[in-house]
Amino acid sequence: MKKLSLPFIAFLQASGITFYCFIISNVFLNGSKWFGPMPTFLGPALFLMLFVVSAIICTLIFGGYAFLLFWEHKNTKSAIKLIGYTTGWLGLFTLVLITFLTLFLK
Repeated sequence: MKKLSLPFIAFLQASGITFYCFIISNVFLNGSKWFGPMPTFLGPALFLMLFVVSAIICTLIFGGYAFLLFWEHKNTKSAIKLIGYTTGWLGLFTLVLITFLTLFLK
């Protein structure tokens, strides 16, 4: 298998996080339709649990391979570059989404 470049791995990681955020935002948007109203403490508890699980999933997507590069392969420079590239891609995706929302959804 051909070795993937760090910028492309970062692109895949940022795309995964973006896709995951879209899925979770769809759950937030349609949750009351799907599950009905939650008049008890279970609604906020479910939200907090989903928030924690989402933070863990995003951390694994964002930092899993960088941690492997750092810890197993002792390649600190590549790990830091990967974090930077992934952050850059996420920033670019965020700017594209903001631009799209600003220009087309008025």
